[in-house]
Parts: sequence; structure tokens; C-alpha cells
Amino acid sequence: MTHIDYAKRIADNGNVPHHVAIIMDGNGRWASKRGQPRCSGHEAGVETVKTIVKASAAVGVKILTLYTFSVDNWKRPKSEVSAIMKLLYEKTRSELDELNENNVRLTAMGDIDGLPVTRRNALRHAIKVTSGNTGLVLNLALNYGGRSEILQAVKHIAEDIGRGAMTPDGIDADLFSSYLYTKDLPDPDLLIRTSGEKRLSDFLLWQTSYTELYVTDTLWPDFTEMDFYKAIVDYQNRNRRFGEVPSAKT
Repeated sequence: MTHIDYAKRIADNGNVPHHVAIIMDGNGRWASKRGQPRCSGHEAGVETVKTIVKASAAVGVKILTLYTFSVDNWKRPKSEVSAIMKLLYEKTRSELDELNENNVRLTAMGDIDGLPVTRRNALRHAIKVTSGNTGLVLNLALNYGGRSEILQAVKHIAEDIGRGAMTPDGIDADLFSSYLYTKDLPDPDLLIRTSGEKRLSDFLLWQTSYTELYVTDTLWPDFTEMDFYKAIVDYQNRNRRFGEVPSAKT
């Protein structure tokens, strides 16, 4: 069975996750295992991104959120951070035509203003140019942290209460969600983490309260479309109850 046939079979089975989020982990270890600099792992990881974007569209995923660069990643060696920012800039520009050809709409979440000016300008240009596309939404989490996102939301809510725009009694889960970076997106149905680490790493802490988790030991640059399809099939075989007790069959 070809990859195309397998993707069609998965799509035809239904229950495809609407929103998939991925913690793309293992680029550095992939490079180290090969005696290469860490930046080569990030370069290989970009090729995996392209593969998984196409695989997501093939099975009918509507939103793909990728943990691209966290607020804590600034602590890495300056040479590595510089290489990542350069890669972001170059790929954002060079892949723009392909995004449009595949009807992919690019979005981003996080403290985008905290990125170097040339990088954020290239990103915003790509977001604008692809804004009319109606296919897969590719959402990049850049300069993102779950705790900082929540703290920012709390501060903004406090400011709105202070100026009389709302009262504390009006705060509920839906209102709180409207103050997050993901206010225009549904919560992820499936979160995939590569490289075998079993933690969220400050990613979508509020939004993943009922998200299905899938962890694989495969390093991100080695993660193939078949690995992705395996995660989707695993999701399709789960019973999501959201805390409820399943109804008795009659």
C-alpha cells in the first residue's frame, strides 16, 4: 500500500483529529549521533516539517500547530539560536510559493514582537500573503511559553476589570480562552511528541487539558509520514470521554 493509499484509508475511516499539535524534539540529538553540529539537526528537522505538513493535509487534519521556538530556547548557545533564527528567515521566504501552491495558510502565536526585526517582518509577510488560503492552517509557536501566555492573559483580564470592562463574576473558561494566543483556534485533539520525552515543556498548558497524547522515541528529523499516520490511527482507536462515563449500551 502506497503512502497515498494509506492516507486515503485513514481519511475514509473518519474521526481524524481536527487540530494536531507537535513538540518537534530531538534535532540536536539527531545531529550529535552523526557527529554533526546541532544546526544540521534543525535543518533536517525543517525537511520533516514539509513532509508532515503534506501528510496532515492528505488525511484531512485542518490545523497543525508546531512548537518551533520556545521562550526558554533563548538560553541555548548564541550560535545555535542565531542559526535557528537564520533558518526561520530563509525558509519562511523560500517556502512561501510552495505554501501557496498547496493552499496552506500560515499563522503564528507567541511573543512575535520579541523576534529579531528581519525575522518577524519575513514571518508577517508570509502570514499576510497566505491569509487567503483555505486549506491546512500551519500554526507556528514562536517565542512561545505556556506559563507566560497564561500570565499575560491574567494581566489583560485584570486591566479590563480595572477599567470596568468586566467583573470577576464574568470570568469563565470561554472568556479566559479568548485572552490566549489560540483564541481563534480550537484546542488540539492530539499532541505528538517525538524523541521519547514525556513532558509538555511549557507547551499549550491550558489548551491541552483534554488533548490525547502520543509519544514516540523517534527523533524529529527521522519522523516520517508513516510515523505520523501511525499516530493518527492510534488516535482514531481511542475513546475520548472528556471526564464523562460512557453510556450503557442497550
